[in-house]
Amino acid sequence: MSKTAFTPILLGSDFNCYGMARSLYEKYGQPVKAYAEVQLAPTRFTKIVDLELIPGFSEDPEWIQAMRKLKQKYASHHEPVILIGCGDGYAELISKHKSELEDVFVCPYVDYSLIRQLNSKENFYQTCDQYNLPYPKTQIISREMYESGEPLTQPFGYPVALKPTNSVEWLDVHFEGRKKAFVIKSAAEFKDIVGKIYDNGYHSDLILQDFIPGDDSNMRVLNAYVDKHHHVKMMCLGHPLLEDCAPSAIGNYVAILPEYNQTIYDQIQTFLEEIKFTGYANFDMKYDVRDGSFKLFEINLRQGRSSFFVTLNGYNLADWVVQDYAFDVLKDRTTVYANQDTSKYYLWLGVSVSVFKQYAKDNADKQTALKLIDRHQYGTTFWYAKDRNLKRWALMKWMFHNYSKNFAKYFVMNKE
Repeated sequence: MSKTAFTPILLGSDFNCYGMARSLYEKYGQPVKAYAEVQLAPTRFTKIVDLELIPGFSEDPEWIQAMRKLKQKYASHHEPVILIGCGDGYAELISKHKSELEDVFVCPYVDYSLIRQLNSKENFYQTCDQYNLPYPKTQIISREMYESGEPLTQPFGYPVALKPTNSVEWLDVHFEGRKKAFVIKSAAEFKDIVGKIYDNGYHSDLILQDFIPGDDSNMRVLNAYVDKHHHVKMMCLGHPLLEDCAPSAIGNYVAILPEYNQTIYDQIQTFLEEIKFTGYANFDMKYDVRDGSFKLFEINLRQGRSSFFVTLNGYNLADWVVQDYAFDVLKDRTTVYANQDTSKYYLWLGVSVSVFKQYAKDNADKQTALKLIDRHQYGTTFWYAKDRNLKRWALMKWMFHNYSKNFAKYFVMNKE
């Protein structure tokens, strides 16, 4: 990586951070600087991420105080210093303080008012209404409704889906049985879960939704990059074949097959360009067999945890922001609609091959994935040929062992 071209800075230490660092290292051959509050497993024992830990770095006021010091450190750099948040909290913090930071840092994020609107699932669904984007039938539950003492009712038949509107606030809420999202099967369970959520310090609204039938293989995930002129330059669709089943990680994909769907691409591109989006976006959606539509669940205003599947399939995820802000060459490029050549597909895995084979739904898509495995057209975020060592190998084995235990413990339970 040329010292005079650009300097990338990653905020975080998770799989997303490692995947972005790996993408940059693959293209430019230099380690990437990262800052975080704690060190997570994906960025341990690596030569490609230079991680510095800062106490309290996950929220204000410690975050902005630390960033002011980093401004002084990087102020003398003449090349673009590109700030990339690898989590919801970091993306929101960058956007919140963008006006103070952007004299030193490139901040490829929308304004704070829009990021707040889109980060709230409740407001996101209102935005979907404006742009005719399908999403599951939804009812909002507020803390005031719960504290009023009036019986909580829901208009959908069981099962129903329940999740927090504020994903950043949800990170600080803890209780036995806490999940990223709940599938509730009875009125008694509904009352119990809502009570636990609000009694343990959550203040924002909850989203109650009609549960779309079908398993993990009905999900889709889309990653997009929108340039500084608000034009979509890359879209990459993935077909999740298996999700994490541990309660704290439900909804995290652990196997993704690339997929091409121009109808989805066109729909999301129109939306992003009309709202004048900038930067990375990650959408989760599910196919509803009842009406043949893909219904949106949420937008993440950053790369997803599993988004390395984009780079794995030939569309280097981290380099789009570099080409945009460091080299300014995206303006005249046409939009890349990924995965049109099925012969070049690579299966992305977040678990071992054996776990995938045992727990993924046995269908045509799984058979396609197994053929890719047989042809060695698969990979993970963590295990990188240019960053292998004995400690990372042992850490990978430990992580895969834990996945195996969790699937053995929770998989059947979650399907009941």
